[in-house]
Amino acid sequence: MSETAAQTTELTSQYSAQVAGDLERNLKEQERLSGEIEALQEQLAAVRHDHTVLLNLQQALGIPAAPDVPAAEPVTAVPAPRKKTVTASGAAPQAKAKKPAPAKKRTSKKPAAAASAPQPAAPTLVELVREHLAGQDEPRSAAEIATALGRQHPERAVKTTVVRTTLEGLVAKNQAQRTKQGTSVFYTTPDTAEPAAAGDQPKQQSA
Repeated sequence: MSETAAQTTELTSQYSAQVAGDLERNLKEQERLSGEIEALQEQLAAVRHDHTVLLNLQQALGIPAAPDVPAAEPVTAVPAPRKKTVTASGAAPQAKAKKPAPAKKRTSKKPAAAASAPQPAAPTLVELVREHLAGQDEPRSAAEIATALGRQHPERAVKTTVVRTTLEGLVAKNQAQRTKQGTSVFYTTPDTAEPAAAGDQPKQQSA
């Protein structure tokens, strides 16, 4: 009986550890997916902003938009049926169709300054993170990068989870490297991520 109870206790502890590990991985996966969704929403907002700027430029330059309905074909005048007798000359009277005068298209000319100075598109979070890493000499954690970007761009809500997801995406594209020191994870660019070996200098041999 004691051996069976010990086996039961061991199995229970194993299952408990496995369930705890699965729960932890599930929470991390939820956090990663939430960060990706926020990053995609931010990219979608930037693309929509660019679309609005392009529409304003198109209207300012007087470029006609693509017509949704094809242009109507010219209508040919059909002679009316003969109700009266033919005149002496043998020609039936014809009604003169008035041709509408072609409407002149007026393009309003706006100041050249407004057309030649489009608003620059806001940089994406991926570009900001890449530029920040490139300007650092030492590895930086996701929280440090999020804090620095939040100070540089107070108008943008920079979250640590989104920055971490962006950094992992750069690591997957070989545009950043990840180093782990204890329980902390740090990120650097591939150029500055050369490990400094402690024993690079040759040891001096005693005479």
